[in-house]
Amino acid sequence: MDRWHAFLRGEVDLDDVLHEDCVFWSPVLFRPQEGRELTKLYLTAAYQVFPGDKDDGASGDGTDPAGGSSAFRYTRRILDGNHAALEFETTMDGVAVNGVDLITCDADGLIVEFKVMLRPRRAVEKVQEQMAAMLEALSDD
Repeated sequence: MDRWHAFLRGEVDLDDVLHEDCVFWSPVLFRPQEGRELTKLYLTAAYQVFPGDKDDGASGDGTDPAGGSSAFRYTRRILDGNHAALEFETTMDGVAVNGVDLITCDADGLIVEFKVMLRPRRAVEKVQEQMAAMLEALSDD
């Protein structure tokens, strides 16, 4: 998890965090996205979408993994060997988003599976809308 948080702080590249055969499970897609490149695409889009609304009163109190004043913050961490459940909260266009990143790493500390779960339904819809726009923008680059 240290590498994941280092990525969120901008200290390492996703290539240094993800296994080449990583699998990404989106909360809005039926099938898993397989491989480092697809996982990178989704996580890059999420990294840009999930900072959330900057003006929601976030204090930058250190719970933000990037260390800034983003509304995105991990609120609970459950670690068990190579597995982690990281609960997060943010606000997107005024919609409260609550979710969990379920992350599995291999023996070398590389992420082999990344699953995102979201609630409530309105948040899922907002994330789907913003992720679709971001994925389209990233694909145009």
